[in-house]
Order: sequence, then C-alpha cells, then structure tokens
Amino acid sequence: STDFLRNVRHLWLRSRKMNLIMKIRDRVLEFSRDFFRKNQFIEVSPPMFISAAVEGGSTLFDLKYFDQTLYLTQSSQLYLEILIYSLEKVFCIAPSFRAEKSRTIRHLTEYWHIEGEWPYANMSDLMNFQESLVSYICEQTILNCNNELEELKVDLKKLKLVKTPFPRITYSESIKILIENGSKLNWGDDLGYEEEKIIANKFGSPFFIYDYPTSIKAFYCKTHREDPNLAMSVDMLVPRIGEISTGGAREDDKDLLIKRINDSGLNIEDYSWYIDLRKYGTIPHVGFGLGLERLLVWMLDLDNIIDSIPFPRTTRRFYP
Repeated sequence: STDFLRNVRHLWLRSRKMNLIMKIRDRVLEFSRDFFRKNQFIEVSPPMFISAAVEGGSTLFDLKYFDQTLYLTQSSQLYLEILIYSLEKVFCIAPSFRAEKSRTIRHLTEYWHIEGEWPYANMSDLMNFQESLVSYICEQTILNCNNELEELKVDLKKLKLVKTPFPRITYSESIKILIENGSKLNWGDDLGYEEEKIIANKFGSPFFIYDYPTSIKAFYCKTHREDPNLAMSVDMLVPRIGEISTGGAREDDKDLLIKRINDSGLNIEDYSWYIDLRKYGTIPHVGFGLGLERLLVWMLDLDNIIDSIPFPRTTRRFYP
C-alpha cells in the first residue's frame, strides 16, 4: 500500500516514481535560482537557529542551545531584510520549520522556502515578480523535463496555461465569493484550507488574494496609510492546494512597527535589532516566501506533499 511504502522511505526512494519526482525537484530549484539571478538577486545564507518568532509563537520549535532556548526558523524574512541595506536584492532557498499539528495533503513541519526581499518596490511589483517566477518555473520544467512529466502523467495542459498576468482579487472579494458558496465566514476571519480551495477552484489556475485585514497578519506587514485596518499583504493560491506563497510590503515606519509588535503581545526587546533597521535609516521594501513542496504538489498532481521531498517531516513521520 501507499502508506506502507511511505513507512519504508529509505527503500521507496529507489522507485521510479520517486526518482522522477526528485529529478524534477532538482530542476525546479535550478530554475528558481536562474530566475532570481536573471533579475540581479544575490543568494544569501540566513541562520536556522533564531532567537524570536517571525510568525506566530505557537508554531515555533524550541531547542536547548547551551544554556539558552532558541528556535528553529519559521522564515528567513527578517534576516533577508537586514541584507537589503547593503546588497539590495536578495534571496535564499532554505528550510523553514513550523510546529503545526495539521494533517493535510499540504502540511510539513520542515519544508523548503524560496524567499526573496528587495527595496523600492510596491505591491504591484511584488505580484508581478512572483507570477513571473512561477510562470518561468513551469515553462522551463516543460522544456527541460518533458520525459519525466509524461512518465508521471502530469497534466501538461495545466502547466502550459500558466501565463502572466495572474488574476488578482482582494480579501473582501474573496469573502463575497465564499458567502455566495454558502460559507458562514465573516469579514475579518482568516481563510482556512477549505475556504482557500473553494476560491481556488473557481479560478482553476494560480491567482492572488491581497489586502488582508491587519488583525490576521503578522506585525511586520505594512498597513495602508489611508486605512490601517488593511495590511499590504498578498497570497498566491492554486487549485486543490490553496496558498503556496505569501508576501507583502514590510512596515518601514519605526513607531508604527513598535506599535504593531506591542499590539501583537510580543516582547519588544526580542526585536530591538529589527527596530534598529528602521531607526538607522530605512527604505520601503517588499518580499515573499514560496513553498517549494506545495508548488511541486500542484505542478506534478501529487496526492500528498510528503511525496515532494526525499525525507518528509510531519506530525507522524520523522523516520529515517
């Protein structure tokens, strides 16, 4: 059975199916780096041990670090923000860790994050870059991995239809779509997996949802100055999987950032270095993080995200 094969991962990786998936995964990483470099981005190496949360504290893995407690990184975003002041356009492809007890086809506790950060860009620039990246990856995968895709019986038509620009809707418009489909969600509620699937199936291809309520987004998200209740945040979604990428403009006003940190109930001292980035000269900037495995699940029509990575880590799987 499939479950048995997943329990003997060290042997299942010898199978033809896993061989093909891992080869395509390798090329997708290559195409991602190619795209960043074609756009003058510099690859950097952020730390995996961190001292404070990037996302919600409830999803942190803590560990003993000599006589202190540190955490495994949830995202390299804050460290990429440090580097834009000297290198400008930066990116990394590195592991991220989330202590989420979700058991779905799209959740891993350890996954690979394709993250980019750069200055002097707006939300439109951010969405343009992300859609161009995903389109480039799909295009290059078709051109260079055609034999592997055909053997895996991947829907090539779906990949060929990935063209820019992607559809873009606001969070408010997404709530309207959900209500029309019988959802009881109210404005201000976060979108769950089931809600994301409903909206994604309506479009049938990658698309964006932007301008989320500030209350459901992280402290570093910049707010609209004309309406502080809206965060300049954006997610990319695809059918069946839902959200595969999240990003936005970063708060560059020191005082507003401090207020957001305090309002989020976080320890301000943990973020003193992050506040310094605004205190000693700041610039407007944007960034995003794309989940490699979720992208592969969608591209290759995989049944489960654990088949997109050699050694998956989930709430139940951590061997070998």
